[in-house]
Order: sequence, then C-alpha cells, then structure tokens
Amino acid sequence: MKPEELYIHLKELSEKLGVTVAEHSFRQTGIKAKSGLCKIKGEQMFIVNKHLSVYQKNKRLLAFLKKMPYKNIYVLPAIRERLEKGK
Repeated sequence: MKPEELYIHLKELSEKLGVTVAEHSFRQTGIKAKSGLCKIKGEQMFIVNKHLSVYQKNKRLLAFLKKMPYKNIYVLPAIRERLEKGK
C-alpha cells in the first residue's frame, strides 16, 4: 500500500472512532506544537503538523490508533496488521 493510501485509510479509521484528523501549520504562530490528540469545543481531534512527510504522518497516526478501541470495527487487513505489529 502506498503511503498516501495508508494515510487516507488511517484518517478514515480515526473518523470511525469519532476522532477528526486535521492538518495545521504552526510555523507562523510561533507555537511549539507537535501532532497529537486534543479536544476542541467538545470534539476530539488529532492534529497533524501539515509540514511532516506522509511517512511521519502515518507513523504518528498509527501510534495514536494503536491505543484506540478499534478491535470491534472493520479495519482493512493490511491496516490491522500494522496496528497490531509490536504488540
């Protein structure tokens, strides 16, 4: 699976789990922020640094999703395999 495809599928899985994935740039704000989960106006969001490579975005999303309760929903086998690696 291409990195871009993987990123799309990871975002879709996140949405199924009730977490919106959003890309933002913090360069102009001067804020030292990293990618991660936050709650904005009651909505859970996973903010990803817009300037990261697709590989790095995937790495961060996979690390986040491994901790989520995805076991009881359909996940593409290739994605499930990546999520369960290292467990």
